[in-house]
Amino acid sequence: MPEVENSPAVINKFENMTSATAPAKNVNKFERFKAEKDGLALKDEVDYFAKIGWEAIDEIDRDARLKWLGLFYRTVTPGKFMMRMRTANGILPSSHMRVYAEVVQRYGDEGNADITTRQNMQLRGIRIEDVPDIFRRFHQYGMTSVQTGMDNVRNVTGSPLAGLEADELIDTQGLCRAVQDMITGMGKGNPQFTNLPRKFNIAIAGCRDNSVHAETNDLAFIPAYKEDQIGFNIIVGGMFSPKRYVEAIPLNAWVTPEDVVAVCEAVLLVFRNHGLRANRQKSRLMYLIDEWGVEKFREEVEKQLGHSLEPAAEKDEVNWDKRDHIGLFKQKQPGLNYVGLHVPIGRLYANEMFEIARIADVYGSGEIRLTVEQNLLIPNIPDSRMEAFLKEPLLQERFTINPDNVSRWLVSCTGSQFCGFALIETKNRALAMIKALEAELTLPEPVRIHWTGCPNSCGQPQVADIGLMGTKGRKNGQVVEAADIWMGGKVGKDAHLGERVMQGIPCEDLMPVLRNLLIENFGAQPRQSEYYKPPIAMAEIDGENSDE
Repeated sequence: MPEVENSPAVINKFENMTSATAPAKNVNKFERFKAEKDGLALKDEVDYFAKIGWEAIDEIDRDARLKWLGLFYRTVTPGKFMMRMRTANGILPSSHMRVYAEVVQRYGDEGNADITTRQNMQLRGIRIEDVPDIFRRFHQYGMTSVQTGMDNVRNVTGSPLAGLEADELIDTQGLCRAVQDMITGMGKGNPQFTNLPRKFNIAIAGCRDNSVHAETNDLAFIPAYKEDQIGFNIIVGGMFSPKRYVEAIPLNAWVTPEDVVAVCEAVLLVFRNHGLRANRQKSRLMYLIDEWGVEKFREEVEKQLGHSLEPAAEKDEVNWDKRDHIGLFKQKQPGLNYVGLHVPIGRLYANEMFEIARIADVYGSGEIRLTVEQNLLIPNIPDSRMEAFLKEPLLQERFTINPDNVSRWLVSCTGSQFCGFALIETKNRALAMIKALEAELTLPEPVRIHWTGCPNSCGQPQVADIGLMGTKGRKNGQVVEAADIWMGGKVGKDAHLGERVMQGIPCEDLMPVLRNLLIENFGAQPRQSEYYKPPIAMAEIDGENSDE
């Protein structure tokens, strides 16, 4: 998620620091406040913040350090925070979903939750006065939001079908949990990893379809056989930022599942100790690899480990097309099934969250799983309960298991409704636009359409068939909300990033552009003749509305 680079209050406060409190001049302003006080120190100040209120909190504490506890102040909703949870491998019990529902229920219209593209949940509308009680509730249920923002490791993603699929190669559940526990000190906070040069993403893939988008992560493990033993090839350096979009590259290393936690720790320590800190825009892991070369980076990781890494297996086992897991499927456990529910734009409200928890208990084992496409799965449903489950009103009215091909793969970031970094509104606009296109067109196959509100790329438009990135454009001499369009992203086997093909299309003009792209590139057909409008010329739109 975007950080605090654009916060004037924070930047001004950095400028006022004295030379006595500031670290060396060759580091950026964010390194200065991290050197002054670790974000985890705020664990002891939350009760005080609750008493004095959000307006009286030190600006750097409020806008930056609270992110170490998973609390994100949102300028577009004054006095309200977003809370980002940790959900290793995207797996949570129904009791956790109920707690989420109880938290957001108290905040009325602004209380809701989003499933993210990292298999976790973000709760909205939080007041600082309620945070101590919320944290006590989390502790009671073994939940944590610690180290989910700023220069920390984000939610550790894994295969959503871990332990369920007959064809899976490695069950990632325990690995993701062990890596998360190592990073966060069993959820209490771990100062060893709270001062990375920048954010860090880890993914562990255990199935053949690359369900975690491994190539977009700083560190990812991809299943591969070596001498008939299953383990992981390692890739490093994947990142999306306003300045650079790049896929992870091979480390030329193979490890057994037993070595994953140690390798994660070693890579993080090398990054912490040697990562670049002078220019915050060039502090992600790939910039260190650029400076050193991947061979030296691997050598430093081996030094930290205390032993050599085996060379990578010749090929990995990601050889399936990407699946969305929506629908009804048999598990490897006889007589049990999992059902994937389509959650439009990943948004949930309290009543829906209570219902999800209820049906997970009544029909399954009380377990819920989240996907990087912002959908959810209910596993362990017996054959004998399936007919009743499919008749549940929640599936009929809201979260279908058979969505239209136009909307099936829709993904969206938060957008300007709740995020001050977004240049355009995304979720509500994306949903309205996709419903309008769905009414007009039929598609032979699903098309992945991703929306993101700004170049931070939380919605990952670069991996989509059609990606839309929020920007500003011009129309009739006025600055308007607009989108750049990306195409050609590929996920699953042979994954690669797409390219930007159009710039500065005003959002009010996007409908005919998207309609044309779907017809010309993906075989869409009009549902009824009166809805059809002839495709418009791309050169016309790109030339007239581009702000470059």
